[in-house]
Amino acid sequence: MTNKTLKLKYQPRTEKWKLLFPQVNPHCGMLLLWLLIQGSLFLPEQIQAQSLDDYLLEAAENNPGLKASYLRYEAALERSHQPSLPDPELQAGVFLQPMERFMGNQSADFRLMQMFPWFGMISTQKKEANQMAQAQYQLFLEEKNRLFFQIKRTWYEMIRLREEIEISQENLEFLKKYEELALMRFKSGTSGNTISPSSPTPAASSNSSSASSGMSAMGNTSNNSSTSSAEGMGTAAMSSSETTINAVLQIKIEIKELENSIEQLHADEEPLKITFNQLLNRGIDAKINLPSQLVQPQLSLQKQEILDSIWQNNPMLEMYDAEIGAYQQQAKMANLEGKPMLGAGVNYMTFAPRPENGMFMGGENMIMPMVNITLPIYRKKIKSKIKEAELLQESKRLERNKTENLLAMEWAEAFRTWEESERNLSLYEAQIELVNQQIQLLETAYASNATTLENVLQAHQQLLNYQLKRINAINNQYQSLALLEALVSSSLLTF
Repeated sequence: MTNKTLKLKYQPRTEKWKLLFPQVNPHCGMLLLWLLIQGSLFLPEQIQAQSLDDYLLEAAENNPGLKASYLRYEAALERSHQPSLPDPELQAGVFLQPMERFMGNQSADFRLMQMFPWFGMISTQKKEANQMAQAQYQLFLEEKNRLFFQIKRTWYEMIRLREEIEISQENLEFLKKYEELALMRFKSGTSGNTISPSSPTPAASSNSSSASSGMSAMGNTSNNSSTSSAEGMGTAAMSSSETTINAVLQIKIEIKELENSIEQLHADEEPLKITFNQLLNRGIDAKINLPSQLVQPQLSLQKQEILDSIWQNNPMLEMYDAEIGAYQQQAKMANLEGKPMLGAGVNYMTFAPRPENGMFMGGENMIMPMVNITLPIYRKKIKSKIKEAELLQESKRLERNKTENLLAMEWAEAFRTWEESERNLSLYEAQIELVNQQIQLLETAYASNATTLENVLQAHQQLLNYQLKRINAINNQYQSLALLEALVSSSLLTF
């Protein structure tokens, strides 16, 4: 890939996307740009605010680590222009006293010599430099993929926290309404009041499990029969009053815990925002526009197809291939160093006429063509260089095999999380539907005084817990998706 194609700072937007997504056909650049503007490359339409791909492009342009890696590539690319002929040698000598020669008195001697390496040496050096530059470019792509992975992971975590905060707020309002109802029943002194709160659509909080455990600890007070009807009525009234006040106190406890949970969620959100902005090399207080929720993602490739794509496109594997090619060229260079170097030049000698027997003799300057050849007779160093290059090739092959194994392990772990989350999502959605039906029955029964407030609250808490687990399962799928996209070096979402 040429230097012009990879320019990042001064090229238009389409050229920048060639840098970020080198697997894409350059002739599809405008179509790709349109897709990016529509926000369809990384995320479905439902979760687009300021789209994630806009933030990724901003990070590619501004992240100092990525820019430093790109400059290292450009520096490596400059090495391909360095192989050339050795500099010509010019020697000059002047006699302090003219040397008497047959041609006259020699006053100076000039020699100009140009050495030529053995055939193919310069082209081999250029190939080796290009292979090293390609390896550095693949390392740059790997750093880009890892940067994008960090950004996506932080992005999805922020959306998850945002959903949990909203859900916790809804849950808080839900508890406050039931607190008001319980207080009304306590003040009225009867459990037969049929007032029922208008409960909002429940959602989960990060500390909602504590509410479930607390509510499950509440016992349902039953009225014992006695032989005296008056005594039984008094016992029932007292039992109802105690149950109502216990429900009020328990709801107050849950409200306090939930308020603390919401504060903690806001506190957890702050370092994620700072991390996200720093990855984009922005101010820590820069505004981040997040979508309202995450929808369940779908992969565009099958499991084995993704692994095959990783082995074909992962930048680390391509980097090792480029380094192996570079060391192959180094072995050729070492072999060519064992060939003689040829030189061609000219020797120019100046003469002054010399008087002899009253007559000036000679005085004509002389030009002598010259050739030169080196004799590489010391072969030990040549063999050592060739052996060094061969050992380095084998070392890189082994490192490539190791990286293949590590990539397969990461792929397997990512898919384990993906498939587990997929199974859990199916379970949670089915459970949510069943619990919703249960809540409808309990609220009807509670309105007719056929069940207790604790049972209604427990059912709502169970629903909230399932909704929270559903959000976490979707987030885990997106985390796995981000890792797989980093390994494949391309988008895997389908719509």
